[in-house]
Amino acid sequence: MKKVLIANRGEIAIRIARTCSDLGLKTIGIYSEDDSNSLHLSKVDEAYKIDGKGAQAYLNIKEIIALAKKSKADAIHPGYGFLSENATFAAASKRAKIKFIGPNERTLKTFGDKTSAKELALSLGIPVVAGTDQKTSVRQAQSFLKSLKKNSSVVIKAISGGGGRGMRVVSQSDDLKESFDRAASEAKASFDSPDLYIEEYLSEYRHIEFQILGDGTGAVSHLHERECSIQRRYQKLIEIAPSPSLNLELKTKMVEASLLLTQKLKYEGLATIEFLVNVEKNDFRFIECNPRLQVEHTVTESILSLDLVKAQLQIASGKTLKQINFEQNNIPEPKGFAIQSRVNMETIDSQGNANPSGGTFEKFDLPSGPGVRADSYGYAGYETNPLFDSLIAKIITHSSEDNLKQAINRNYRSLCEFKLSGVQTNLNILKNILINKDFKNNKVHTNFFENNLDTLTALKAHSDLSDINRSKSTDSPKRGKIEDLDPLAVLDHGKSGGVFVDQSENILELQQKEIKAGYESVNSPMQGMVVKFNVKVGDSVWEGKTLGIMEAMKMEHEITSQVSGVVEEISVSSLDTVFEGHSLMLIRLAEVEKQNSSEDQEVDLDWIRPDLREALDRKEASHDINRPEAVKKRYGTGHRTARENIAHLCDEGSFLEYGSVVMAAQRRRRSEEDLIKNTTGDGMVCGLGHVNGDLFPESASRVMAMSYDYMVLAGTQGKMNHAKKDRMFEIAEQNELPTILFAEGGGGRPGDTDTSGVAGLDCLAFTYFAQLSGLVPIIGITTGRCFAGNAVLLGCCDVIIATEDSNIGVGGPAMIEGGGLGVFTPDEVGPMDVQVPNGVVDISVKDEEEAVEVAKKYLSYFQGPIEEWKEPDARKLRFAVPENRLRYYDMRDIIDGLADVDSVLEIRKDWAPGIITSFIRIEGKPVGVVANNPGHLSGAIDSPGADKGSRFIQLCDAFDIPILSLIDCPGIMVGPESEKSALIRHAARMFVVGANIETPLMSVVIRKAYGLGAQAMAGGSFKIPLFTVTWPTGEFGGMGLEGAVKLGYRKELEAIKDPKKRIEAYEKMVADSYHRGRAVNMASHFELDDVIDPAETRNWVSSALKSLPPKSRSGKKRPNIDTW
Repeated sequence: MKKVLIANRGEIAIRIARTCSDLGLKTIGIYSEDDSNSLHLSKVDEAYKIDGKGAQAYLNIKEIIALAKKSKADAIHPGYGFLSENATFAAASKRAKIKFIGPNERTLKTFGDKTSAKELALSLGIPVVAGTDQKTSVRQAQSFLKSLKKNSSVVIKAISGGGGRGMRVVSQSDDLKESFDRAASEAKASFDSPDLYIEEYLSEYRHIEFQILGDGTGAVSHLHERECSIQRRYQKLIEIAPSPSLNLELKTKMVEASLLLTQKLKYEGLATIEFLVNVEKNDFRFIECNPRLQVEHTVTESILSLDLVKAQLQIASGKTLKQINFEQNNIPEPKGFAIQSRVNMETIDSQGNANPSGGTFEKFDLPSGPGVRADSYGYAGYETNPLFDSLIAKIITHSSEDNLKQAINRNYRSLCEFKLSGVQTNLNILKNILINKDFKNNKVHTNFFENNLDTLTALKAHSDLSDINRSKSTDSPKRGKIEDLDPLAVLDHGKSGGVFVDQSENILELQQKEIKAGYESVNSPMQGMVVKFNVKVGDSVWEGKTLGIMEAMKMEHEITSQVSGVVEEISVSSLDTVFEGHSLMLIRLAEVEKQNSSEDQEVDLDWIRPDLREALDRKEASHDINRPEAVKKRYGTGHRTARENIAHLCDEGSFLEYGSVVMAAQRRRRSEEDLIKNTTGDGMVCGLGHVNGDLFPESASRVMAMSYDYMVLAGTQGKMNHAKKDRMFEIAEQNELPTILFAEGGGGRPGDTDTSGVAGLDCLAFTYFAQLSGLVPIIGITTGRCFAGNAVLLGCCDVIIATEDSNIGVGGPAMIEGGGLGVFTPDEVGPMDVQVPNGVVDISVKDEEEAVEVAKKYLSYFQGPIEEWKEPDARKLRFAVPENRLRYYDMRDIIDGLADVDSVLEIRKDWAPGIITSFIRIEGKPVGVVANNPGHLSGAIDSPGADKGSRFIQLCDAFDIPILSLIDCPGIMVGPESEKSALIRHAARMFVVGANIETPLMSVVIRKAYGLGAQAMAGGSFKIPLFTVTWPTGEFGGMGLEGAVKLGYRKELEAIKDPKKRIEAYEKMVADSYHRGRAVNMASHFELDDVIDPAETRNWVSSALKSLPPKSRSGKKRPNIDTW
């Protein structure tokens, strides 16, 4: 997407153009014949006139599409209103191969037809308002009205519209005809369709809507709610986000309904799901979905600090919610309150009738300042047009504090700052609403405006904060009155006064007294309310004594004396509100001996206060000492607890636990006491720690330690469990922390209730964990049962360490049975006699104690060199390979002879025996060893061996561990049976991986080095490694020497008729080949770097590593490490 045509005008066209500019997108504007002075034309890169006048011009689909083609636009943004919900327009855009920024034609037809939308909601079990379900005639409407209870009313609505256009409330059957005609005419003008339907009119319900964003794949997220209950005949006047009315239970149900609706249609773009809500009755009814950007999107943007238009454009360009970071767990919680007031060119009389106005803006100065946003197309000198909507500005204010009244006051102040003359507006009515006591105390519903017409339409005096002369009065400043229901409202009153309407005696004028010699004034340290005084006139006070208490911003503050003396005068009373610096009392200075009081008593530093006690009790609820029954049961299975394993793994005192008081998301079905006792931690013990701190510095011993807790809900994965993992994985990624995961557990948990959504497939834990691959070492440890999601996380690890009683499976018995695949016990699923020889488990151990020790040893190779090590007797290597070239020897003896004593850790020992992979140390430095095993296929490389070696090389390369290749290879295995294993692909991995590593590769030929197999062990060529040397026992050839003689000298051998002489000739040819291919001869041709004394092998490795420049690395070197 490079060029966007904005099929709209006014403030929304400006809004869209600005975000396009931020994204580097070119914009195209359109304007009707009578709209050439609209401000949006100054914000676009190109502009084209469309035929016609007024709103009708902007409904000309054919001409707009033609202009989009002409201007080479590749996308159209419809804004809101006009064609934003028109399925025909979306379809025309698609036919023209121009992206319509919004949902597809099918979705627009479903939600654009309000009756279809209701049918969809009903099919999904979502409550709706009773009404007709199709285009409705007057006669049908009369029949429906009669079917309702006595004194009921109906509301007429446009099938194709929204925003209050084409809506009428009717209580008498005789009034339906006239109301139908007027509503149909308005619907036709606004949406090009006169079709109507009716619903039962629900009085005194609130109007609450949810903002939804989808990417067209079925993934949808909610961006919380807005309340739009302040309406005039269904035209919204003031919107608030989030709703100050909803409780969590009701909000959760409405979120689920909103997501269900949009998921069903695989919604793409922004949608607003609107409901009528009676909070007291815990009742909500779906009314409609507006499949477009909403006028009031601004308040959602304010409380979440997000750009919804940007999200629209990114989704339209083909990105997913994940790619733009809009998945549900990335959506922030609302911060504070935001309020939008719609300023319209209209006046409203005491009967609620609106009278449109117009003219030329003589003055047009929008408000500004912290937390203030003004979206408008107005400017001084602009001549309005009666053929367009009366909305001229949206004033949006945001208060980041959780204080609705503060947000209201800021919006009110902003409206008082708005200087607009030349046209009549509803500014006074908006101001009247904002200072209305019921409104400020959130006692509102959709009938609020009509029920308070007299008050809201009355002429009231509001301050003009755009008047520069207003503050020049010599009269005493007026102060605002504290609301009885708002003890903190005083903190919104400024010293300049004038914004607020009436007076109050308990807001005191700022007084700063002249002080006589020998006296000292105690002044208020802040603006706030005096709660009480601890002293009275005549009392002696001393420096540091508490004189009283003040309250400000919901906090109590002590007033302390800075001098010694006697209280001479107290000039304010309790509950008085004062400004900073106000004189509170007068003290006559005198020598006063300090008296001991409870304030001066020394604090017992070992005393645990009740608030700390509560926190400690909650934290310790999951500790083993407080769960004796669960621990006893755990010990009965022969296993340790999660905390015991973490304690064994981490250096003493280094583990810093995260999320210790988290509980399972099951508050709807279980008591808090039950959850604390049985689910604290939600089955996950996790945090930061250090491992092997006795061997390595702090920077190298840092880890992320995590363990599923099988004593809590069988170590299953619930909502909070996932949230903790997500947090840990992100911290591990950001800080490059090696991660150790004890993975025992049963997988996903179906019993959580405090969630929204359906299947939980938008969970990020698996992605976050997999993204650690190649960035930090990932160690997986398991014992007992490890199924489903737990097993998948285990499978993502670089190394899997499993106890002998482990069972590992992608699905446990319940899932297997549920899939109709039979009934099995847990012990039958993935036991170690399956998972060890098949290569899933890298290291098999006896129990958890050994598992932790092995994990610490494994991690140490990635932590760096160690200072203390013991050298083996290298002379033994001279005798490790028999002089008889046909005699077997054990390659592991050679590895032991090369490595520092007790430094060998073999990986995947019981799988793919043809290749040996081990970590060792040489002079304390970590080295990865890849070696041929002459005890299996004489050292030939088969498919499993190639996979095993390739993955190990990737692992070493990812973390800059040098690789030592010990070669005794007669070649890559051949034959029909071998080819059945896809050998050519598997063996080629050795070449591809070896040729593309950056870590040093060192090759030592122990005995046979034939053909492609030997090359595969050396990165593809003997000239690729840092060095390639051979022991004297090395023998070389382009292929196996016996085979080479048979192929190369076949004709010569066939010419010898005497079988005995033929055998003699053959043996001589083989002997000659061995002589030519012996180590010394190979070295003399410099096909390798040297022939060495086996006892010097350690020195070669050590010296070569010392010759390399120092290497530092941050971030990933490889995208990931193969799990296989």
